Parts: sequence; structure tokens; C-alpha cells
Amino acid sequence: MTTPASPDVSAILIVRNGARFIADALTSVIQGTLHPAEILVIDGQSTDRTAEIVRTFAGVTLARQESQGIANAYNQGIALARCGFVLFISHDDHWLPEKLERQVAFMHAHPQVQYTVTYVQHVLHDGASPPAGFRTELLDGPVPGFIMETMMARREVFARVGPFDPSFAIGEDTDWFARARDARVPMAVLPETLVIKRVHDTNASLSHPQTSALLLRAMRRSVERKRVAASDP
Repeated sequence: MTTPASPDVSAILIVRNGARFIADALTSVIQGTLHPAEILVIDGQSTDRTAEIVRTFAGVTLARQESQGIANAYNQGIALARCGFVLFISHDDHWLPEKLERQVAFMHAHPQVQYTVTYVQHVLHDGASPPAGFRTELLDGPVPGFIMETMMARREVFARVGPFDPSFAIGEDTDWFARARDARVPMAVLPETLVIKRVHDTNASLSHPQTSALLLRAMRRSVERKRVAASDP
């Protein structure tokens, strides 16, 4: 069944060796109640069947990542996007059908809002154990998702806040959201669960050995920005 297209929305999926889940992620985008005008897959030089699987989806643009790292993948996707709104999904996550429709309607009704996030439900993948350090209470129910997979943003917000910082191997979204908050960018949280985030043993954002240190660095930078702002006359 064909769903109506939103004429000004780009969906950006970043992936590296995501053959295990990427078909489900793309299907969740394509089969929503509203269809993005553009779907971009930024492939981080995968060595598995990722590119082959992506090419089976009509209307999806596959781009080879020109550099390394998650932050650079997001930045490349934003640079390639042609639409005024951008959304994001990881290869191992799943949008619920109404996600795009709900966020598009809200953003059009609230032109002052620069980006929105939704609630997210973390789900333990079949047979997987939670990665070391994962907060298992996240499995108990939906939570507000200050993560890329829930966000819809106006493209111009990235000129205001800046791109994702490639010095963060992970936690680049935490750093970006902190910069946006410190810059007092108008945003909103939609109180609906519209993203399912798989928890599994190869999830880079949950199992990276430097997760805690990088998140702490993002928070320290935020504290320093606030200190500098408070000291300005």
C-alpha cells in the first residue's frame, strides 16, 4: 500500500554492517502513515550485505560515508538532505507508523519550535543480554527520548547549534542536545511513544567502552558554556 508523501522531509539512516536489522528499519520508515519525500542511507563502508539490502528498496538513496564515525555520518546526511525537515533512524531501530505524521503536524502547527523529540521504548532483542553498563530500568516503560532516532528538526537549526562533533566516538547526540539547550533553541517533547529502540550486544551507543567518559565530557562542556555565559557582562 502506498502512503502519502510529505514533500519537505528527509529521513536519514546511518549504518555500518547493519544487515541484521536494516530491512526492518527501512520498512518502518516506508510503511508509516506519512512517507518522507527523501530517504538517505549513509553507509559507513560496510563489509556485510548492508548495501545489497538497501538497494532492494525503491526510492532509497545509498551514499558511501566519506569519513569515519557516527557524528560525521550524521553531518554528511544533513549536508546531502534536500528537504526543510530532517529525521533520523539507526539501522537497528524501528519507527512506529504514526511517527512522521505526528511530528510533521506538530512542527507545522508550531513554527517557532526548531526540533521535537518523542518518547522511546527500549526492547531487549530476542536472546540478547543487556550490554554492560546499560540501565535496565529503561526496559520498564517508555521514556522521553533525547536521542537521534526520536528527533525531527528544521534543517536551519544545525546552522544555529552547529554540526555533530566528530571528537565524540559516541555521545555525539548528547553533546548536540546539550549545545541546543544551552543556546535556548525552542523545542518540544511529544508525549507519545513513537520509536522502538532495540537493545542488543552489538549496539554501538550502548556497548562502547568509552560511553561514560564521553557523556561526562559532554556534560562538562555544557557546564563550562553556562559558566562563560554567566560571566559575560
